[in-house]
Amino acid sequence: MTTGTTEQISDYIKSFHEQGFVILRNFLDLEVVRGVGEASEFLSENTISDLVEKGLVRDAYKLEPFETRLLKVYKQLEEPMSLDFRVTLHEEGMYPLFFHQRLLDLVEPILGSEIRLYPNYTVRPKLPDDAATLVLWHQDAGYTATGGHGKDDQNTGADAEALRMVNVWTPLVPATVENGCMQFVPGSHKLGLVPHFNKNKFYLEIIEEVLKPRIPDAVNVELDPGDIVLFSNLLFHCGLPNKSDGIRWSCDWRYQDATQSTAREHVGHIARSRKDPSSAVHSAEEWAQLEFV
Repeated sequence: MTTGTTEQISDYIKSFHEQGFVILRNFLDLEVVRGVGEASEFLSENTISDLVEKGLVRDAYKLEPFETRLLKVYKQLEEPMSLDFRVTLHEEGMYPLFFHQRLLDLVEPILGSEIRLYPNYTVRPKLPDDAATLVLWHQDAGYTATGGHGKDDQNTGADAEALRMVNVWTPLVPATVENGCMQFVPGSHKLGLVPHFNKNKFYLEIIEEVLKPRIPDAVNVELDPGDIVLFSNLLFHCGLPNKSDGIRWSCDWRYQDATQSTAREHVGHIARSRKDPSSAVHSAEEWAQLEFV
């Protein structure tokens, strides 16, 4: 789905509200995807250097290409650990993605004219057969309600469900069933916030009695670089295991009605404001000077 006409935007909004998600094919220019990839490569290099400096790995595999280097380094770790990039994403190459004006044009009819880049934006390298990157069935609102990952304040379910948000996800390499694409349960956002439990030390999972009857309705979300999917923070979703021999790189971020609290200790950054345009981030250079707040 491309965007631009009033009819297309209307179809997008209808799908988002009825299904809980909408896929936009070929939405991003590949130059934007390339910029995110270059930023990710830079951050990967920093991560590898840090692991070597701490003595957690011995070989930095400096001659290995980006596509396979982090995987070879990671295999040296004695214990699995998250290698996601979040607070370090204030790189110029990320600005055209997070502050994509045509994307904000689509988000505005849902959230209103005051839009925040929510303080939860991440580049994720999903490694093959890695427990730390196997994302279980959950709702993103479940983490807000439970204080998951130590990132949120303790909130009631009602507080989390009231947050007006649009989640966005895009791959940097083709996302397939083999390398661990996402799965969605269409319409599950209409159930509201459901109970979750700590399945493992990495992720929450929706309780079985709620989840099991709905698994047959799950759909695979296979995307190519340049495609994006927008979905509700109440939608049931998971990430399939990566059964390939490479890393599935992706980026996810969220927009929120900026008139609301984030229900976190962090406040995020203004992506668009009709009331006070000067409060929004306006350039890649400005973004690179800011911090995760």
